[in-house]
Amino acid sequence: MLRRYKLKNYNFRLVLWILVLSAIGVILVGSAMKSLQMRQLAGVIGGVVLMVIVSLMDFSWILNFYWVIYGANIVLLLLLIPLGSEQLGATRWISIGGFQFQPTELSKIFLILFFAQYLMKHEDDLNTLKTILTSVVLLAVPLVLILIQPDLKNTITVAVVFCFLMYMAGLSYKIIGGILGVVIPVGVVLMILITQTDLPIIQDYQKTRIMAWLNPEDAEYSDDIIQQQNSITAIGSGQLTGKGLNNNEVASVNKGNFVSQNHNDFIFAVAGEEMGFLGCCLIILLLFMVVFECIRTGSRAKNLSGTLICAGVGSMVGFQSFLNICVATGLFPNTGTPLPFVSYGLTSLWTLYISMGFVLNVGLQDISYLNKNRNNLKGDRNKHERRINRT
Repeated sequence: MLRRYKLKNYNFRLVLWILVLSAIGVILVGSAMKSLQMRQLAGVIGGVVLMVIVSLMDFSWILNFYWVIYGANIVLLLLLIPLGSEQLGATRWISIGGFQFQPTELSKIFLILFFAQYLMKHEDDLNTLKTILTSVVLLAVPLVLILIQPDLKNTITVAVVFCFLMYMAGLSYKIIGGILGVVIPVGVVLMILITQTDLPIIQDYQKTRIMAWLNPEDAEYSDDIIQQQNSITAIGSGQLTGKGLNNNEVASVNKGNFVSQNHNDFIFAVAGEEMGFLGCCLIILLLFMVVFECIRTGSRAKNLSGTLICAGVGSMVGFQSFLNICVATGLFPNTGTPLPFVSYGLTSLWTLYISMGFVLNVGLQDISYLNKNRNNLKGDRNKHERRINRT
């Protein structure tokens, strides 16, 4: 398999965008918290190695074990119940030999791989009630395990990625319209119940974040909204070109310690203050180019499963980026979502690199690759037949 890959078919543009983003991430993480910079750099190096290894494998062969992938995902999420360690009020991490990892991050790529194969297998009957309900049930099991950690942001992210996969797989517009006709009113009712009643629909801290976002001037929620307000102030203070990396101003987001988790969830505030509007635009442009390359690669994939892998990875990166930047700029309530390739977090970083490895592999096995190998197989068959005729 490896000898048939051509170096010219390797998507070096995608690799370049990822590396530039990661380099910016290492610089910003070091500026936010110097002690984490070398760990972030080591994470990037390890991620690149994982990406290259995965990119040279055969995604079609891996997808043959899609039920094994689904089962492994469920087992990993279940292990959080007896083995998970609680941090910041949530049980999302497993510690092994001093190394911590977050199964939910791996769960995202596992589910993308599983549904890429499952939906391809059911492509012809995708719009039947049986297939739709079965797909929803298969999603609901890991989704509930993620939600009870509690981890609302990744629950939403996984649900959004699943919806995008169903759309790309060919779900009927009539069915999509019918689902939206139900989901939108239900969502409105839930929001009213969350904000106007004391029903325990979500966790207390999640409700507080929503209420603080809706009522930023209310003194009752001043402690909960202050972080986002400081983030907005930090981004605005950078103006066009920023104050410079590792600046020593006492009033800065880093030196003044006005924004917690500035190396992770609010890394965009550091970017805005130190790199300014132009630096923020560069980060957004690079993230857009990563998503664009995923879409472009998916459009040339040899089969539907390859298209769905690229669509799933692209939607994951795009949605997480959108969510993180909206939180940092006050457009959404605080969700605690890392910025892809930029925020600190080794499990998230490695998951993203592995995901990109699959996208690169899909690109190596595009339509032209498939046609060429069909011609090679046809040529081998002709040679074999001539050999038989000679004997």
